[in-house]
Amino acid sequence: MKRLLLIAVALGMIFSAATASAGKIEEIKDRGVLVAGVKDSVVPFGFVDENSKQLVGFDVDICRYIAGQLGVELELKTVTSATRIPMVTQGSVDIAAATMTHKHERDNVIDFSITYFMDGQKILVAKDSGINSVADLKGKKVATVKGSTSEKNIKAAQPDCRVLSFDEYPQAMLALKQGKASAVTTDSTILLGLKNSDPEPEKWVIAGDYISAEPYGLGLPENDSDFRDFVNKALNDMWRSGEYEKVYNKWFGPDSRYYLPLTWTMELWPN
Repeated sequence: MKRLLLIAVALGMIFSAATASAGKIEEIKDRGVLVAGVKDSVVPFGFVDENSKQLVGFDVDICRYIAGQLGVELELKTVTSATRIPMVTQGSVDIAAATMTHKHERDNVIDFSITYFMDGQKILVAKDSGINSVADLKGKKVATVKGSTSEKNIKAAQPDCRVLSFDEYPQAMLALKQGKASAVTTDSTILLGLKNSDPEPEKWVIAGDYISAEPYGLGLPENDSDFRDFVNKALNDMWRSGEYEKVYNKWFGPDSRYYLPLTWTMELWPN
């Protein structure tokens, strides 16, 4: 009996080890679904389409391509700047495509893909505000989002401003429109989405020089190099095939509401 018990324990340990070593790729393929965390209020990266009531956007299409490369369906879960990293670490999502800047301090918690979008932080102000740069924000209130790099960057760039942090960017924009803040600060493409989604976009202007560089990475589970390599290769393939440019132009091309010329090149690895 004792021997049988030892065998059972040993088999259990082997099974547990095999389960633990089974990586994210196997888990996703067994499930048949890639669960992606995206934002639902950041135009045009991730937002709810007024007509279809579905989550759409640039980040959504990036995840859809990766799901296709895996041969699985795509399931979307909403994340915010504050919840995107915890949802990756907890396993609530397999991947986070959520306008997330790749920073060294975040590498302590999750892994990142190569840069899949390059941006920089600026400020959005009323056209008649007389604010032309971060220097003009001294003594003024600036709205941004909790848990974002923008929150830290603006404090460093203008220590004499007062930062108002909200859960979502539309709330920050509302504070600007109501006169509760003199500016909204975040990445320029997000500001472009806020500006051009407003009923009166001509009232707002994206001002000043870049406060910081914001290279976006896809958030991935820590210490799963096979999955990270797969995602990086998928991004490389997407760029080389022209699919990336197609998706980019869909949301940021000259015929879109959020025109932003594609001026950077993805890091490409030899095949």
